[in-house]
Amino acid sequence: MIKFVVAALWISAATVGAVFYSFQNSGKAEDAQPAPAMFGGLDYVKTDLITVPIVRNSAVEGYFIARLVFTAEPARLNRLSVPPSALFADQVYSYLYSNPQFDMSDRTAVNLDGFRAGIRDSINRRVGDKLIHEVLIEQMDFLTRDDIRDHSRRRRKPAAQTGSTSETTADMP
Repeated sequence: MIKFVVAALWISAATVGAVFYSFQNSGKAEDAQPAPAMFGGLDYVKTDLITVPIVRNSAVEGYFIARLVFTAEPARLNRLSVPPSALFADQVYSYLYSNPQFDMSDRTAVNLDGFRAGIRDSINRRVGDKLIHEVLIEQMDFLTRDDIRDHSRRRRKPAAQTGSTSETTADMP
């Protein structure tokens, strides 16, 4: 019977020592290397489709269309007095109009990393805090005026030009 009591005390002491040791060392490991931002702790806020008309030489050249995802800390997002999606859409408009060098019509000259960093930095400057950690692009398009006109012409073609015919039911037996 004494052997069982001594064994139980020895197992309890070893367990308490192992738990104490693991808690002591777990704090040191977190201080040494913080977890990367993409692995948790951030909310992902997806914007609605943002459509910005691009005006050059007093004429609409085309439309910039984007759906973006912003990563931010939930506590800071909750402290905003405006909805995050409205703030993000406003900053995309402001960024595109204040940076005419961002030209979507020349797709080879588009700097996506510069665009992401510019949007992130402009939002953080406006808020006065590091609210946005990363800007992710879910969808990005640029439609010229000609693209839009061609699409609207195709939609308005009469039925005779598209090859479809409409038969009346009175002629059928």
